Amino acid sequence: MFNAIKEIFQYRDLLMMLTMRDLRVRYKQASMGFLWAIFMPVVAVCAGILIKKAMAVVSQQPLELESIISITVKTLPWTFFISSIRFSVQALVGNSSLVTKIYFPRAVLVLSSILACLFDFAVAMAVVIVLLAIFKVGVSIYLLWAPLLLVLLVLYTFGLGLILSAANLFYRDIKYVVEIILMFGIFFTPVFFSASDFGRWKPLLLVNPIGSILEECDRVVVLHQMPDLFWLSYAVITSLLVLYLGIAVFHKAEPLFAENI
Repeated sequence: MFNAIKEIFQYRDLLMMLTMRDLRVRYKQASMGFLWAIFMPVVAVCAGILIKKAMAVVSQQPLELESIISITVKTLPWTFFISSIRFSVQALVGNSSLVTKIYFPRAVLVLSSILACLFDFAVAMAVVIVLLAIFKVGVSIYLLWAPLLLVLLVLYTFGLGLILSAANLFYRDIKYVVEIILMFGIFFTPVFFSASDFGRWKPLLLVNPIGSILEECDRVVVLHQMPDLFWLSYAVITSLLVLYLGIAVFHKAEPLFAENI
C-alpha cells in the first residue's frame, strides 16, 4: 500500500493537472459556474428539511433549529461522497485514451476525480460556515476532530472508488448498479435523521462507515461533544481496510486495463 501511495506522490504534478482538467471540463460551459458546487447540497438539504418537517408533524413535535443545522452539516460530506463515487466509477473508462497510450499509476485518474469533488466540497463548506456563523452555532475544542473525519471520508471514498472503477472497466453495468445504490443509500444512512432515533437499531445504521463518519461530524460540529471513540475507531479501521483492499485489487487488475478497456 505504501509503495502505491509513494508512486502516486511521484506523479503529483500529473495528479494536479488531471484535477484541474476535470474542474475546467465541469465548469467550462456551466452558466451558473461555481454555484453548481452548492446547488446539489442545497437541494439535498431542502429535501431533508421537508422529510424532517413531515416526521415532526406526524409525531406532533416541533422542528428544532438544531435538527436543520444537523441535516445541513451531514448533507455536505454525503454529497461529496456520492459525487466522488459517481465520477470515480467512470474514471478509467472515461480516460481510455490515456490508459492505453502512456504509463502512469492509473489510480491517479480515480484520485483526481475525488480531488475535483473535494474542491466542490470546499466551496460548499465555505457557504455552510457562513450559515453556521449566522445562526450562532458556535465552536468548541471538539471541532479539531473534523479534519480527521474528513481524511477518513476521503480515504474510504478513494478505496471504494478504486474497486468500483476497476470493476466498471471489466463489467460496464457496474455503474448502473452503483447509481441505484447511491439513489437509495441516503435512506439507510443517517443524513436526514440521527442514528439515535432508531434506538436499539442504531448499530445497524452505524455499521455503514459513512454513517459512522456523518454521526461523528454531527457530534463535533453541532452538538459540541467528544466523538464516540468506539465508532470513531470503527471508522478508522474500516476506512484503512477499504483503502488497502482498494489498492490491492486495483494494483492486481491494472496490467489488464489496456487490453480490456
